[in-house]
Amino acid sequence: MSKRKYTHIKEVESQIIAMREAGKTRQEIADELGLEKVQIKAWVTRYNRRKKELQQGIPPKPKGRRRQKPLSSAEEYEREISRLQMENKLLRDFLESTERM
Repeated sequence: MSKRKYTHIKEVESQIIAMREAGKTRQEIADELGLEKVQIKAWVTRYNRRKKELQQGIPPKPKGRRRQKPLSSAEEYEREISRLQMENKLLRDFLESTERM
């Protein structure tokens, strides 16, 4: 099988686990799946770390950007008032700089 430039390793995860349990080396797994040995090595490292953390009771880290907590209506009003005050100040400064005020 020819080497792939990129693959979602999650797609072949079950195959990698089965081959590791069968006693195949990283190079043999890589050759059979058309991946680089380095990709297999990195995946095995991540897999072992995840497995070890789960055994220790450490929950997996969430993916992506953290969500902002919802604001209360009072906080929303305060934020909007602050934004409008800044906008008014900017417009006032602009009018003064153009000598229209």
